[in-house]
Amino acid sequence: GAGQGAFDGLIHRYATQHQVDPALVRAIMAAESAFNPAARSSAGAIGLMQLMPETARAFGVRDPFDPAENVRGGVAYLRQLLDRYHNDETLALAAYNAGENAVLRHGFRIPPYAETLAYVPAVLDRYRQMKLRLN
Repeated sequence: GAGQGAFDGLIHRYATQHQVDPALVRAIMAAESAFNPAARSSAGAIGLMQLMPETARAFGVRDPFDPAENVRGGVAYLRQLLDRYHNDETLALAAYNAGENAVLRHGFRIPPYAETLAYVPAVLDRYRQMKLRLN
């Protein structure tokens, strides 16, 4: 399949448009789909940024398997989460993984789900590594 560099143009375009660090988008994409635009989870999340159908609809993504649409929607959603949590990347990532209601229910902390507790530090670690390489 396409290497992780294949989507750099899309990542850069939408990250710049939404003022999100491209390295953060890339770290999420690596964790969510391993850069596979055809990825589909057992929960029904689709594509590079693993958008749930309702999230895709909310951000006007008609075809979540289309890399450009998927990245556009995923980055717009990430921007909304960063705004909601005052640019707290930990909470934004927790919400991206477990849902906004889960973060709310657990008092604006990482919900105590095994998957989310593993996901957040893994993505933050990859984000830091990517920042060192890219910037």
